[in-house]
Amino acid sequence: MVRVQCSGCLGLLFTGGEGPPPPQIQRIMEEARITRTSSPVTAGTEPVIAAADSGLLLAETVKLQPDWIIGDMDSLEPARLAACPPEKILRYPHDKDYTDTELALTLLREKNCEKIWIIGGGGGRIDQLFAIRSLFERDYPPERWVTGSEDIYCLQAEGVTSVLDISSDQVPFFPVSVFPLGVGPWEEESSGLKWSLAGLSWNRGFFGISNVAPDGVFSVRVKQGRFMVIIPLIQRL
Repeated sequence: MVRVQCSGCLGLLFTGGEGPPPPQIQRIMEEARITRTSSPVTAGTEPVIAAADSGLLLAETVKLQPDWIIGDMDSLEPARLAACPPEKILRYPHDKDYTDTELALTLLREKNCEKIWIIGGGGGRIDQLFAIRSLFERDYPPERWVTGSEDIYCLQAEGVTSVLDISSDQVPFFPVSVFPLGVGPWEEESSGLKWSLAGLSWNRGFFGISNVAPDGVFSVRVKQGRFMVIIPLIQRL
């Protein structure tokens, strides 16, 4: 299972690039509903869904209908868009100052989504990959990013996304990598990892790569600053 300590409205942002297979997307949706219902304010409600351009195709692999489809639509066939309700489509010119993923992120923020999970965006052009990664350096970053092979979490001490608990029923010793984000200072602690994160000195450009969870269970708690935690996209208990 996955537990990210958080509360508030949740938005799901489907974007182009490699995304998780349908069974994993369905599991993510289950986790999203659990997260939503953990707050009395959002109990019984569904996550808000936005598709950035061809992210629509990824959402449709599990028969999801986004609340909005946003972008320049250069990766979608006109016939495919014609099948969508026009009031759901927010079209932008190809020559613009923001990526489709940025536009979708801003839209979900405007719709009062305090937490946003990005689904897709793996593989492909490395500049596009770096562009999504850069979103986690900004104020009000996304909370999670799930590609075709990685599950990526953004944890920060200020706010509510400070604790991450992971357990897996697959082979133990899967890699756990950690990168500091933002401007620091940075401090975190862990349990269940072979090499503890407590007491480490972090600076910009530093990282901890290929740590392991011998029993397939670990926890990370951020005490100062913001961190990115990357693990493989694996089956959960």
